Amino acid sequence: MESIIYLIPLLGLSALFYSVVKQSWISKQSSGNEKMVKISKYIRDGAIAFLKTEYKVLLWFIIIVAILLGFANEGNTDSSWLISVSFIVGALCSGLAGYLGMIAATKANVRTTEAARKGLGPALEIAFSGGSIMGMNVVGLGVLGLSSLFIIYSNLDWDIFKVINVLSGFSLGASSIALFARVGGGIYTKAADVGADLAGKVYEGIPEDDHRNPATIADNVGDNVGDVAGMGADLFESYVGAIVGTMVLGAVFVTPDVPELKLEAVILPLLLAGIGIVLSIIGSLFVKVKEGGNPQKALNTGEFGAAGLMVVASYFIITTVLPETWEYNGFTYTSLNVFFSTIIGLAAGTLIGLITEYFTGTEYKPVHNIAKQSVTGSATTIIAGLGVGMNSTALPVIIIAASIIGAFEFANLYGIAIAALGMLSTTGIQLAVDAYGPISDNAGGIAEMAELPSEVRGRTDKLDAVGNTTAAIGKGFAIGSAALTALALFSAFMLQAEISVIDLSKPIIMGGLFIGAMLPFLFSSLAMGAVGRAAKEMILEVGRQFREIKGLREGTAEAEYSKCVAISTRAAIKEMILPGLLALIVPVIIGFASKEMLAGLLAGVTASGVLMAIFQSNAGGAWDNAKKLIEGNFEIDGTVYGKGSEPHKASVVGDTVGDPFKDTSGPSLNILIKLMSVVSLVIAPLIK
Repeated sequence: MESIIYLIPLLGLSALFYSVVKQSWISKQSSGNEKMVKISKYIRDGAIAFLKTEYKVLLWFIIIVAILLGFANEGNTDSSWLISVSFIVGALCSGLAGYLGMIAATKANVRTTEAARKGLGPALEIAFSGGSIMGMNVVGLGVLGLSSLFIIYSNLDWDIFKVINVLSGFSLGASSIALFARVGGGIYTKAADVGADLAGKVYEGIPEDDHRNPATIADNVGDNVGDVAGMGADLFESYVGAIVGTMVLGAVFVTPDVPELKLEAVILPLLLAGIGIVLSIIGSLFVKVKEGGNPQKALNTGEFGAAGLMVVASYFIITTVLPETWEYNGFTYTSLNVFFSTIIGLAAGTLIGLITEYFTGTEYKPVHNIAKQSVTGSATTIIAGLGVGMNSTALPVIIIAASIIGAFEFANLYGIAIAALGMLSTTGIQLAVDAYGPISDNAGGIAEMAELPSEVRGRTDKLDAVGNTTAAIGKGFAIGSAALTALALFSAFMLQAEISVIDLSKPIIMGGLFIGAMLPFLFSSLAMGAVGRAAKEMILEVGRQFREIKGLREGTAEAEYSKCVAISTRAAIKEMILPGLLALIVPVIIGFASKEMLAGLLAGVTASGVLMAIFQSNAGGAWDNAKKLIEGNFEIDGTVYGKGSEPHKASVVGDTVGDPFKDTSGPSLNILIKLMSVVSLVIAPLIK
């Protein structure tokens, strides 16, 4: 059975092969007229320029941390300097996943616009194909990187715990780059988005995506660097973290006390992830929509279809790989109970996604209520959105709590870890559905700037509105999996640091708990403050151009788009450093002071971070779709309101408040809680 590990890298390669085929197909589709191609090139060049600048800064970070890791683990019998190699490979795979996804998205956006001239179906096919390239690159690089390193380290004369310790560096590299990419990309995109929204729709009275708006190119660039490259790195580290956490807990069974198990419990998470790739590819084949059809149903068919197939496949894989029953530390494990834990994770992820869809979808009451509150102004719009966000935390947290308890009852801590992996087992198609949203958003922006017929923008807006919901659902999956993955990594840390129990009656642990609970608030403050400062600079620049460039308002002169792109780039690179370092340095300082206090810190940051992440992501998504609802001519108390109306202006303000919630601080929090857990796991051999 151990020989099966050599087949898993091939499953990772199959995902990369799929993405190459899809990339080739998209490249062959029409890019439209000369003006569309020109606009697309502006967006593509801006996105590539930003990522190059960001990655140059992060390269120094990778080098410095790799050297520190190498020195810290040199001569450590429980680890090795090769942890630096794992860290570098994880960081490079994370960055590469985001970069390749962004390249695909900037190719697909203009082709989606052109396809929308023919109909909704062709536009959905290209937008989803572009997103699927991102999804398959993420899972392909994750499985290929982890399984290849595992094979290499397993052939060294090491015990299994040392192999996993060194392999955890891969997860640290992925998490570190993900946090910087998510925060930096989020600051970039929301500075541009808020600037374009307020300067265009509110102050200057022109559409956000009007070619006269100097911030519009920066806004569309931001969709790619934040919602595509940033989200890709985000889901990459979630995926890798879930696999590594399960492998660590599976390693405890590889002892003389459990002769029935050799490496099966360690290899299982890699195998489940690899099979999930194949099923994600199959699920993507079912994403089709006819003219006049519902894109949401088409995407749900593919996503839930893949999840259903995963249930069936998981049963056969788990019951074949694991022995029927075994004993460890007085607990009786069965392969069937491990399967049930996996199903709990899949079910929890699906339920959280559906609840998120309810609170953020344009068809449902919460978003309708926010739109109705816009009649009485910006203040009531914001109050309604905050209420929706807070309300939306209840059911997901209850589901997460029930999942933790249920998975633990079935298979102890290994059950919780495998539940997290079950939630992320079809990440390939989940991320495809997620990345489809910003591609559709870009397609709408290009249609507006290229002054295409209104029915084209109508089709792209329909795709974009669904994209807002799918993005929120993707964030729901990411947040739910973050809670379970963080708990699995937390358990792995306690195991490695030799902490048997957390006693809340000890002041030092309670102190760590409070500090941990505070960190998501401080982190969110830093991220949102950065967006506010950059957006202010953006608005002032847009105003300057309208005052000083003769003919800009009339459309006879071209805006200086590069100035706005430079503002977002400069702000993102400068402002991402402090929040990123906060997550890396605090666990190290606390850990070397007291490993028990660090355990309390991890508990606090996980509980607080999950709640804050759900609240911010769902509030932002609901505000955004309330704006879109009004833009589609929404009837409130017998009066139809649309673009340019007073309720629309109020909804724009709500949307701009929600933008940094849902695309900067909110989604970054699930990386924060996992990164702090991974850092703790990596330093555990040094502080035990």
